[in-house]
Amino acid sequence: MCLHQPACPAADAPDREAAHVVAAHSEQGWSLLCNGVVLFEDNGEILPDGQVIHPRRPIDAKAPAAA
Repeated sequence: MCLHQPACPAADAPDREAAHVVAAHSEQGWSLLCNGVVLFEDNGEILPDGQVIHPRRPIDAKAPAAA
């Protein structure tokens, strides 16, 4: 899909999120990358083959303290 030079990472590459955004829908929380990956604002992904990559959260993330 990518026509950039150098080409963007493929959908199955570890750095696939570095591909260029071709359609952004921030009001809906997702973007389409030029390698066919749908990237969600929570870092979840849908790859072109339909595979779902669940959101990744930092290991040291803590819930906010109760008031």
